[in-house]
Amino acid sequence: MTKEKKKEKTLQELKKEYEKIEKKYSLPPFKELNKDFQIEKIAEYETDCLLREVRKFMADKFLNYLRFVESVLHPVNAPIFIFSIIKSIGSEEKRKFEEIYKKLAGIEIKLIEVDIDSSEEKEAEFIKKSYDMWQGIKKEILEIIESIKKAGKEFGINIKSYLW
Repeated sequence: MTKEKKKEKTLQELKKEYEKIEKKYSLPPFKELNKDFQIEKIAEYETDCLLREVRKFMADKFLNYLRFVESVLHPVNAPIFIFSIIKSIGSEEKRKFEEIYKKLAGIEIKLIEVDIDSSEEKEAEFIKKSYDMWQGIKKEILEIIESIKKAGKEFGINIKSYLW
Protein backbone atom coordinates (compact mmCIF):
# COMPACT_ATOMS: atom_id res chain seq x y z
CA MET A 1 0.00 0.00 0.00
CA THR A 2 1.38 3.40 -0.95
CA LYS A 3 2.03 6.00 1.71
CA GLU A 4 -0.74 8.21 0.30
CA LYS A 5 -3.33 5.42 0.35
CA LYS A 6 -2.31 4.47 3.88
CA LYS A 7 -2.75 8.10 4.99
CA GLU A 8 -6.17 8.24 3.30
CA LYS A 9 -7.19 5.01 5.01
CA THR A 10 -6.05 6.36 8.37
CA LEU A 11 -8.06 9.55 7.84
CA GLN A 12 -11.15 7.52 7.00
CA GLU A 13 -10.63 5.48 10.17
CA LEU A 14 -10.32 8.70 12.17
CA LYS A 15 -13.57 10.00 10.71
CA LYS A 16 -15.37 6.74 11.56
CA GLU A 17 -14.04 6.75 15.11
CA TYR A 18 -14.97 10.40 15.55
CA GLU A 19 -18.45 9.80 14.13
CA LYS A 20 -19.17 7.27 16.89
CA ILE A 21 -18.08 9.69 19.60
CA GLU A 22 -19.85 12.57 17.84
CA LYS A 23 -23.17 10.75 18.09
CA LYS A 24 -22.57 9.68 21.68
CA TYR A 25 -21.87 13.23 22.91
CA SER A 26 -23.66 15.39 20.30
CA LEU A 27 -20.38 16.93 19.15
CA PRO A 28 -19.89 19.24 16.18
CA PRO A 29 -19.44 17.42 12.85
CA PHE A 30 -15.92 16.33 11.92
CA LYS A 31 -15.97 18.52 8.81
CA GLU A 32 -16.75 21.66 10.83
CA LEU A 33 -14.14 20.96 13.51
CA ASN A 34 -11.60 20.19 10.82
CA LYS A 35 -12.38 23.44 9.02
CA ASP A 36 -11.65 25.49 12.14
CA PHE A 37 -9.02 23.38 13.91
CA GLN A 38 -7.39 21.12 11.27
CA ILE A 39 -8.10 17.97 13.30
CA GLU A 40 -7.46 15.73 10.29
CA LYS A 41 -3.80 15.85 11.34
CA ILE A 42 -4.72 13.58 14.24
CA ALA A 43 -4.78 10.75 11.68
CA GLU A 44 -0.97 10.94 11.68
CA TYR A 45 -0.88 9.87 15.34
CA GLU A 46 -1.88 6.72 17.12
CA THR A 47 -4.08 7.47 20.11
CA ASP A 48 -6.47 5.81 22.52
CA CYS A 49 -7.93 9.18 23.52
CA LEU A 50 -9.29 10.79 20.37
CA LEU A 51 -11.16 13.56 22.17
CA ARG A 52 -8.03 14.57 24.08
CA GLU A 53 -6.20 14.95 20.77
CA VAL A 54 -9.06 17.02 19.33
CA ARG A 55 -8.92 19.24 22.42
CA LYS A 56 -5.16 19.70 21.97
CA PHE A 57 -5.62 20.90 18.39
CA MET A 58 -8.30 23.29 19.53
CA ALA A 59 -6.05 24.48 22.36
CA ASP A 60 -3.28 25.39 19.93
CA LYS A 61 -5.57 27.67 17.97
CA PHE A 62 -7.08 29.27 21.07
CA LEU A 63 -3.63 29.94 22.51
CA ASN A 64 -2.42 31.53 19.26
CA TYR A 65 -5.37 33.91 19.21
CA LEU A 66 -5.05 34.61 22.93
CA ARG A 67 -1.41 35.64 22.36
CA PHE A 68 -2.37 37.85 19.41
CA VAL A 69 -5.13 39.64 21.31
CA GLU A 70 -2.92 39.97 24.37
CA SER A 71 -0.12 41.54 22.33
CA VAL A 72 -2.58 44.09 20.91
CA LEU A 73 -3.90 44.97 24.38
CA HIS A 74 -0.51 44.83 26.14
CA PRO A 75 2.23 45.23 23.52
CA VAL A 76 5.26 44.35 25.63
CA ASN A 77 7.80 42.69 23.32
CA ALA A 78 5.16 42.61 20.56
CA PRO A 79 6.12 42.30 16.90
CA ILE A 80 6.37 45.66 15.14
CA PHE A 81 3.25 45.08 13.01
CA ILE A 82 1.18 45.01 16.21
CA PHE A 83 1.95 48.70 16.73
CA SER A 84 0.36 49.51 13.36
CA ILE A 85 -2.73 47.64 14.47
CA ILE A 86 -2.79 49.48 17.79
CA LYS A 87 -2.56 52.83 15.97
CA SER A 88 -5.52 51.93 13.81
CA ILE A 89 -7.97 50.68 16.45
CA GLY A 90 -10.43 52.87 18.26
CA SER A 91 -11.90 52.52 21.72
CA GLU A 92 -14.74 50.33 20.43
CA GLU A 93 -12.36 47.83 18.82
CA LYS A 94 -10.22 47.84 21.95
CA ARG A 95 -13.30 47.08 24.06
CA LYS A 96 -14.17 44.21 21.69
CA PHE A 97 -10.61 42.89 21.94
CA GLU A 98 -10.91 42.99 25.73
CA GLU A 99 -14.13 40.94 25.56
CA ILE A 100 -12.52 38.44 23.20
CA TYR A 101 -9.52 38.25 25.52
CA LYS A 102 -11.78 37.40 28.47
CA LYS A 103 -13.46 34.64 26.48
CA LEU A 104 -10.16 33.17 25.28
CA ALA A 105 -8.66 33.39 28.77
CA GLY A 106 -11.72 31.55 30.11
CA ILE A 107 -11.20 28.84 27.52
CA GLU A 108 -7.54 28.61 28.52
CA ILE A 109 -8.48 28.14 32.20
CA LYS A 110 -10.97 25.44 31.24
CA LEU A 111 -8.27 23.77 29.12
CA ILE A 112 -6.01 23.53 32.15
CA GLU A 113 -8.82 22.08 34.25
CA VAL A 114 -9.74 19.45 31.65
CA ASP A 115 -6.07 18.63 31.09
CA ILE A 116 -5.53 17.98 34.80
CA ASP A 117 -8.81 16.17 35.45
CA SER A 118 -9.56 14.50 32.12
CA SER A 119 -12.37 12.15 31.19
CA GLU A 120 -14.07 11.46 27.89
CA GLU A 121 -17.18 13.29 29.11
CA LYS A 122 -15.22 16.39 30.16
CA GLU A 123 -13.29 16.40 26.90
CA ALA A 124 -16.53 16.18 24.93
CA GLU A 125 -18.14 18.95 26.98
CA PHE A 126 -15.12 21.19 26.45
CA ILE A 127 -15.13 20.54 22.69
CA LYS A 128 -18.84 21.36 22.38
CA LYS A 129 -18.78 24.53 24.46
CA SER A 130 -15.52 25.94 23.14
CA TYR A 131 -16.49 25.18 19.53
CA ASP A 132 -19.74 27.11 20.00
CA MET A 133 -17.87 29.95 21.66
CA TRP A 134 -15.30 29.99 18.85
CA GLN A 135 -18.03 30.53 16.25
CA GLY A 136 -18.84 33.87 17.88
CA ILE A 137 -15.22 34.82 18.60
CA LYS A 138 -14.08 34.35 15.02
CA LYS A 139 -16.91 36.58 13.75
CA GLU A 140 -15.95 39.26 16.27
CA ILE A 141 -12.29 39.05 15.24
CA LEU A 142 -13.18 39.36 11.55
CA GLU A 143 -15.28 42.46 12.30
CA ILE A 144 -12.34 44.02 14.13
CA ILE A 145 -9.96 43.13 11.30
CA GLU A 146 -12.28 44.90 8.84
CA SER A 147 -12.28 47.97 11.11
CA ILE A 148 -8.49 47.84 11.35
CA LYS A 149 -8.16 47.70 7.57
CA LYS A 150 -10.57 50.62 7.16
CA ALA A 151 -8.97 52.71 9.91
CA GLY A 152 -5.51 51.90 8.62
CA LYS A 153 -6.34 53.60 5.34
CA GLU A 154 -7.56 56.70 7.19
CA PHE A 155 -4.29 56.93 9.17
CA GLY A 156 -2.15 56.28 6.11
CA ILE A 157 -1.19 52.82 7.34
CA ASN A 158 -1.08 50.32 4.53
CA ILE A 159 -2.23 47.11 6.24
CA LYS A 160 -1.94 45.33 2.90
CA SER A 161 1.80 45.97 2.86
CA TYR A 162 2.02 43.38 5.65
CA LEU A 163 0.12 40.89 3.54
CA TRP A 164 0.93 39.20 0.28
